[in-house]
Amino acid sequence: MTLSLTVSDEVRTLAPGFTHLAVEARGLVNRPSNEASSALLDEAAARLAERLGGRAPQDDPHIAAWRAAYTAFGAKPSRTRNSAEALARRALADGGLPRINVLVDAYNAISVAHLIPVGGEDLDLIQGGMRLIRASGDEPFITFAQGAETVEHPDAGEVVWRDDEGVTCRRWNWRQGPRTGLTEQSVNALFLLESLPPMTTAELEAAGAELAEALEKLCPGARITVHPPQ
Repeated sequence: MTLSLTVSDEVRTLAPGFTHLAVEARGLVNRPSNEASSALLDEAAARLAERLGGRAPQDDPHIAAWRAAYTAFGAKPSRTRNSAEALARRALADGGLPRINVLVDAYNAISVAHLIPVGGEDLDLIQGGMRLIRASGDEPFITFAQGAETVEHPDAGEVVWRDDEGVTCRRWNWRQGPRTGLTEQSVNALFLLESLPPMTTAELEAAGAELAEALEKLCPGARITVHPPQ
């Protein structure tokens, strides 16, 4: 499929400084977490600890900006944390970061190292284009509850990513649905890096370039395209 990403005017109004960068990767070979992907996560946790210098993740200016954005559309940022903050808290905890598979490990490492929300979607499972919108409240979101597939619906006004079939990620970058998630069968992927001021475009581009480099090392021969920030 041809990559198509749009951000609605309602979201632009809610967060005027919002910027996203897409990394498109094709010809990937995903596999279980290995020594290389685990090393990326360990290095990211060390970089995070150095960056924070003993502060809590929510005290970082970029995470504080995401908390303000969540509050603006009616979410409670201490209860439903953006993905970067949630991962950072895990990285600093005794258990450390989870190992999922090499592709998920790679984008989680970038998220933690740069304190930026990053998501990964299977391009072959996306139906139509991806849109960031404020939900009407009747869009379907497929998830699992107590081991069984179930359908939820976002709150009216909630910021969500969606495709033609339904919501792919709730509360902007809080919880991704399994329908388009990256598995060991994934070959083509879309990675989304999302920023708010005070994170600069140069910092966003640096995170995207680092992710592209990690993907090239983990999946030699893959075709990686870093699209300009929007």
